[in-house]
Amino acid sequence: MRSMTVTNDVLDVIVVGGGINGAGIAADAAGRGLRVGLYEAQDFASATSSASSKLLHGGLRYLEHYEFRLVGEALAEREVLLKKMPHIARPMRFRLPHRPHLRPAWMIRAGLFLYDHLGKRTTLPASEGIRFGAQSVLHPTMTQGFEYSDCWVDDARLVILNVMEVAERGGEVRNRCRVENAVRDNDLWRVTVCDQLTGERFERCAHALVNAAGPWVSAFYDQGLSLPSPYGIRLIKGSHIVVPKVHDEPQAYILQNDDQRIVFVIPYLDTFSMIGTTDVEYHGDPRSVAIDQDEIRYLLDVYNAHFTHTLTEDDVVWTCSGVRPLCDDESDSPQAITRDYTLTLQQDGEQAPLLSIFGGKLTTYRKLAESAMAKLAPFFPAMGQPWTATSVLPGGDIEGDIGAYQALLAAQYPWLDTAILQRWAISYGTRAERLLQGMRSEADMGQHFGGGLYACELDYLMAEEFVQTADDALWRRSKLGLYLSDAEQQAVADYIDQRQARNAA
Repeated sequence: MRSMTVTNDVLDVIVVGGGINGAGIAADAAGRGLRVGLYEAQDFASATSSASSKLLHGGLRYLEHYEFRLVGEALAEREVLLKKMPHIARPMRFRLPHRPHLRPAWMIRAGLFLYDHLGKRTTLPASEGIRFGAQSVLHPTMTQGFEYSDCWVDDARLVILNVMEVAERGGEVRNRCRVENAVRDNDLWRVTVCDQLTGERFERCAHALVNAAGPWVSAFYDQGLSLPSPYGIRLIKGSHIVVPKVHDEPQAYILQNDDQRIVFVIPYLDTFSMIGTTDVEYHGDPRSVAIDQDEIRYLLDVYNAHFTHTLTEDDVVWTCSGVRPLCDDESDSPQAITRDYTLTLQQDGEQAPLLSIFGGKLTTYRKLAESAMAKLAPFFPAMGQPWTATSVLPGGDIEGDIGAYQALLAAQYPWLDTAILQRWAISYGTRAERLLQGMRSEADMGQHFGGGLYACELDYLMAEEFVQTADDALWRRSKLGLYLSDAEQQAVADYIDQRQARNAA
């Protein structure tokens, strides 16, 4: 596992929380020359950051709530992020069927005009009006609509690539290491971390502490800091269902519902469609969040009100749920709560600073990280300048587009199954060449577990991507769990356990 040697030297910054905000801040800090520690209580992206709609988007519906700053920033970021991660992100067109009784056409046109022009758009096509013909997958009553551009991204892989960036720039990166408490000692933070697998406790000291605990940002104030939280948060549950592919079109659909909410139907992993999301106030343990029957019925009802190909609960092959930790702005409804982020810096005199992250969304993680570093800049006058806008994430140094890179891999490894080659290219980018190093035939790839997963890939994930359990490999670093039987998944778990035992011996 690539990470800094564990020492008791004083770090510059400790980041609590390995979701997208924590990973992004840690990566930005490490790239500016700061010594960084990143600690996650479970696995990286194991909560909200692997349960999103997997979109890099401005948030078309946020315009109705006058979130112009957030939407503009997010729209501009789409093109930056496409260049930064060409392997795991791609443009996608979205179709919005017009339902006159919900929103008049002029309102949608005005919203799409703003969507086209609020942020810098250089490569993504503009919006347009469209007609649905006789071959449409929608009900015949829906004849007109609109189409616009946004982008898709593998959310969990986005997190792990930022985590890898931290480690490769000298940071200490630890998953399943929970920060139990942090105490100010004048200009230092003394932080106690507990390894959740071994029970070992160790201490780290740092000049600054970042609370990026996501759904636990307020709880960390109570339990880890013994300080009052400057803001309340509201946990809003968002759930998705995955079903066999409902149509063969490359476009996603954005569906308007009578409750003024919208639901996406998004092509997913070639053979599936993802439908979501819900917006439900949540009051339980964020680790225990799960879809309920009302949410499943809600998503199916919205889908069936639009598409000729009907779905039932029997069609649902997988579900995922996460909670969005949104800054409490006392909005009446969950969908009206701001999706913008708030950064709070707490520090008096010579005290070590505490920076806390409230809210945020996947698309703006890089800008949020830059804002976090701007807050910390007075305490680190020698740190480097902003750099992430023009860099690529690990594996993103691809010449040409992803199709050209796949062709290059196919020429170099003609014996490799095409489906595996394509999946590796869009998952690992140029890091696929590390995975394939020294291999000359399928026999060199080791045990085949099913679904195109071989031992060599698991070895890579354990060595380079901090995988410790089968769930890490099958549901976050990949979604191969959708293709493997229970017995095959258990074989993966056994292999990982055996490798870890050998490494520990």
